[in-house]
Amino acid sequence: MTIKYLKQLSENPSVRINNSSYVTSVQPLSMEDIQSLEGEYNRGSPFPTSLRELLFLAGEDCYVLDYGLSDSPAEMQQAVRRWLIRTNRSISGPFYAIDTYNGTGQFLFVYLNEGHEDPVVYEAVLYDSNDGISWIHSLDKTLSEYINYNVLKVLSGGNPF
Repeated sequence: MTIKYLKQLSENPSVRINNSSYVTSVQPLSMEDIQSLEGEYNRGSPFPTSLRELLFLAGEDCYVLDYGLSDSPAEMQQAVRRWLIRTNRSISGPFYAIDTYNGTGQFLFVYLNEGHEDPVVYEAVLYDSNDGISWIHSLDKTLSEYINYNVLKVLSGGNPF
């Protein structure tokens, strides 16, 4: 696969965390696994290009994303959908969760039907703290901007989270 959007991640498959001796690497998904996820979560249509690149490069493990306690990307998608049911929330239209954190309370996702090759990243906060912020809000960054920014943060010795 030709990488068009996630250049920083593609060029840095392994990084040293916080300038320590600990090195971590991304773990990709196969095209078969990506197509299976597309069948399940996007009615068989291809994911947006930047999401396909993310899964191809680091769909199994990515040092700038937290996949929670899930053992696989499919399991993470199922977990997020169970959280939505438990909290009586729903997301209209097809979406794909890219990061889970704060136990079962928050996740990042992209809509799959926006018609963009590089969709915007959204955050879902399932247990609203009543601070007036919508439980879904945009991070005002596309998927590639979000990932590339966090890769650069790690490369400069920072924490991506």
